[in-house]
Amino acid sequence: MPGAPPTLATVVSTDWQSDLRRRGYRLTPQRQLVLEAVDKLEHSTPDDILAEVRRTAGSVNISTVYRTLELLEELGLVSHAHLGHGAPTYHLADRHDHMHLVCRDCTTVIEADIALAADFTGRLREEFGFDTDMKHFAIFGRCRDCAGRASGGNAVEDTEAEDTEGDADESAGGSGS
Repeated sequence: MPGAPPTLATVVSTDWQSDLRRRGYRLTPQRQLVLEAVDKLEHSTPDDILAEVRRTAGSVNISTVYRTLELLEELGLVSHAHLGHGAPTYHLADRHDHMHLVCRDCTTVIEADIALAADFTGRLREEFGFDTDMKHFAIFGRCRDCAGRASGGNAVEDTEAEDTEGDADESAGGSGS
């Protein structure tokens, strides 16, 4: 049953050998190396994955990595997202469904629960009949640290300063607002 697509009820674990066998495939050394690299690197491009795989198996080439990633995605073991204009990035699919928040300044990728976008996706479905796939969705902006630096201060210090100012207003008889 090698061509059968994974179902939503499929449970994926880090027991890749069993996951592949259940679907009629073997865990070849190349597949294992690619899965281990994806697991270690998290959101990584095929080139990043190739570099990691070559630390152990120098003879693996980029076409092997692409073919393996394609198969592993069809089997529901890995997932990809487009986090910019470059190559897609891959991560294990056994983690919770999430969308990606990408900092344009430092390129940090934050995984945000898809439930945060429920109102937005519900509205798209209601108004346009459009069912979204938020797992491939990336929102670009600035992370807390970079936003703080851009505004001339540290975001954590700014938050603490606001808390302290509110406390000072209250102790001076102010309303704090």
